[in-house]
Amino acid sequence: MNITKTVNGSTLNVALEGRLDTVTAPDLEQALKGSLDSADALVLDFAKLDYISSAGLRVLLSAHKTMSKKSGMKVVNVNEIVKEVFDVTGFVDILDIE
Repeated sequence: MNITKTVNGSTLNVALEGRLDTVTAPDLEQALKGSLDSADALVLDFAKLDYISSAGLRVLLSAHKTMSKKSGMKVVNVNEIVKEVFDVTGFVDILDIE
């Protein structure tokens, strides 16, 4: 999985490409760990994300918890496969998905 981070003012933008699963979830967790402290908002771009597993959902939930104390987190450009995982797991009710 490729992780691209950019900062726009106080917003951290993170674009993911590939699969967010048991193997790659720790990479995302590590990439977000230090960056969330200095960000007021988080935007996750899933335009090129092919798949998400429960390990990936755990990382999203952790990031959401951290960012809910600030300006929040949103997920953009979600494809049908990932959207279905969000629907089945109830994450559509937790996350701000555009």
